[in-house]
Amino acid sequence: MIDLPWPTLLGLALTLVLAYTVYGLCGFGANIVAMPLLAHLLPLRFAVPMLVLLDLCAGLILVRKSGRQVDWPEIWRLTPWLLLGLVIGTTLLAQASERVLLTLLGAFVLGYGLWSLLKRAALSTISTRWAGPSGLIGGIFTALYGTGGPIYTLYLARRLPDAAVLRATIGAMIFGNSLVRVALFAGTGWLSQPGLLTTSLVLMPCALIGYLIGSRLHHRLPAQRAMQVVWLLLVAGGISLLWRAARAA
Repeated sequence: MIDLPWPTLLGLALTLVLAYTVYGLCGFGANIVAMPLLAHLLPLRFAVPMLVLLDLCAGLILVRKSGRQVDWPEIWRLTPWLLLGLVIGTTLLAQASERVLLTLLGAFVLGYGLWSLLKRAALSTISTRWAGPSGLIGGIFTALYGTGGPIYTLYLARRLPDAAVLRATIGAMIFGNSLVRVALFAGTGWLSQPGLLTTSLVLMPCALIGYLIGSRLHHRLPAQRAMQVVWLLLVAGGISLLWRAARAA
């Protein structure tokens, strides 16, 4: 495990409990909640592969519980574009500077949080032609930060009206792309970073606790009300990342 002071470890633990509570509640959102906070505690090229390993574990649990509700045709439409996006995103992650990555992450998180807070009208059904751009852009942001889930969610939410089917399908998408990202990150050597596997194992109980809390809340708490709090967290997190990137200039 990397040598971290206990306040940083506590911050990591609380961040993961919060992030995976959102994941258990909605079937997505762990990374977009976690990354703005983790980026203040860990280098991005350490935090991103660490979250991949945690996603793999949480995604396996969700798929095993809800696998029969997955809409596989929608997944197959997204998959080719998603794979292309993952390759592009991994290349960008390897070559871009930390400041550029922080700025892009901050802008994405802030924009998504504001859009989610301000939208009012219900989303109408869209054509399957949107699977291409949704998968490509989602794949790029998934490889860069693990935050592509909301992008495919925007597409899938307008294709799948059943909330249980939507949650299961998004969970299957996240699990599948986590497998691909593990292979890509192994090829880049990021999974071999000193302390990465140990840190992931030590923090995994925090992710599992959060997932269990979220799964219980899924049946008791209106998801929309809970997500409004998440959007506010994203706005604050996005602003903090842009401020940090500006200071690094």
